[in-house]
This record gives sequence, C-alpha cells and structure tokens, in this order.
Amino acid sequence: MKTRSIVLAIVVCFVGLSLSFAQNPHMGTWKLNEAKSKIPAGMMKNSTVTYTEEGDSVKVTTEGTSGDGSALHTEWTGKFDGKDYPLTGDPAADTRSYTKVDDHTLTLENKKGGNVTTSGRIVVSADGKTRTLTASGKNSAGKKVTSKALYDKQ
Repeated sequence: MKTRSIVLAIVVCFVGLSLSFAQNPHMGTWKLNEAKSKIPAGMMKNSTVTYTEEGDSVKVTTEGTSGDGSALHTEWTGKFDGKDYPLTGDPAADTRSYTKVDDHTLTLENKKGGNVTTSGRIVVSADGKTRTLTASGKNSAGKKVTSKALYDKQ
C-alpha cells in the first residue's frame, strides 16, 4: 500500500509538471510576420523563434539575421526567473535573462560583458496565436532604436 501511494504521488507530480509546460503559451515555434512588424534597418531580426522544454528549464532557439544582414542562429537555455544565463550565437550579447510577468508576458534583457544591450517585452495573445516582441537597443551603427515584431504560432 505504501509503495502504491508513493508511485501515485510521483505520477501526479510528473503529470502536473507536464501540464504546466503544456499550458505555457510561449512554448512552440513562432514565425515572424514581417507585414505586421516594424523593425528598423540595422537591428537584429529573428525570422523564427522556438521555445522547448529542457528538463526544468526552457530552451529558446532563434534563426534570423544580425544588424548587418548576416545569418544568425542563437541558443539560450535557462529559466524565466530574471537571472542571466549564457547566450550563444549573438555577437551583441553573451547572456540573456527572462522574467515572467504573468502567464502571457515576459520581459527580457540581453547583456554583453554585464551591460544591457537590448531589453524587451514579449506578450502572447489571449488566444495563443500571436506573440509580440517590443524591444529597444542599439542598431549596428550604435544608434538607439525600438522595434515591434509580431510572430504567428506555427
């Protein structure tokens, strides 16, 4: 009887963890809708963003172009806890942090050498079909710019 109770408790924990990730509206693949986005020239542009579970963390992979137009592939694995985790593939940043504001909203900061290079806010629509990133930072010429990128869930 004791063994059955322990096994049942473990199963309930795993099911609960699975449901919490499954209900996270950020998870999945998002494709940039360029017609509805306003991204200034010289600013990084992610054409595809993918959020996946990695144990108790989240992996964010992007495909796009850097400010100078060259191909860019970035990877970040961490938690939405406001702490800096390593970011690879972005010449303008070496760490990124995400902070969960609510179920549909995250804030993010990219840093290079401990200094913030880009900050932004990500909001997933109530129906879970669109994702909007509003970001500010500097373009490849060093000028401060703001962008608004709208993504469609795939």
